[in-house]
Amino acid sequence: MIFIRYENWKSYLRYYPVTVLILAANLVMFLLVMFNGGSDNPYTQLKYGALTNVEPYASEYWRLLGSMFLHHDFGHLFSNSFAILVFAPPLERLLGHWRYALLYIGSGLVGNLISLEVYQRSMDIHLSVGASGAVYGVYGAFLYIALLQRQLMDESSRKTLYSLLIIGVVFSVIVPQVNWMAHFGGLIGGFFLYGIIIRVLKRR
Repeated sequence: MIFIRYENWKSYLRYYPVTVLILAANLVMFLLVMFNGGSDNPYTQLKYGALTNVEPYASEYWRLLGSMFLHHDFGHLFSNSFAILVFAPPLERLLGHWRYALLYIGSGLVGNLISLEVYQRSMDIHLSVGASGAVYGVYGAFLYIALLQRQLMDESSRKTLYSLLIIGVVFSVIVPQVNWMAHFGGLIGGFFLYGIIIRVLKRR
């Protein structure tokens, strides 16, 4: 079962440095925003990189990356950080540190790009923050493995992944104020980016 963490903190830091840096960045940005206006303050979120369909902010493309490290409240931060802490490490070991970082960031960017394109057509104001697109990108990479590289994943892990995806899809659709386009965009992005990475950027 690849989704059970057996490591102690010392070995976790040594084996998964990129995952640790991502978690640290999420925490640091949450504290920074919380002490400078509050994480639930839309103006503070915009100041620190929230993604929105309102101009002139919608044309500031650095937000596609910056919004990935912001969270609306502690519950939002905790759920995404828990997913990264538990489910992302096997992918970092499999891909290697920099290829995993490329997939994580790339998936988040794809999810945000798709959601921005969709919401720019809306008359409503949308404000989006969170690592969920990148997290779903990790799930997308594991879905590729479960379907096309079955020898790399045991049956229990596949069942766990499928359960996560079913719950995630239902959650994304039925819960209000969830950027489901970023979720699905990240999932699709992670699936295809993984396939490209393992072919173009092969490990030595």
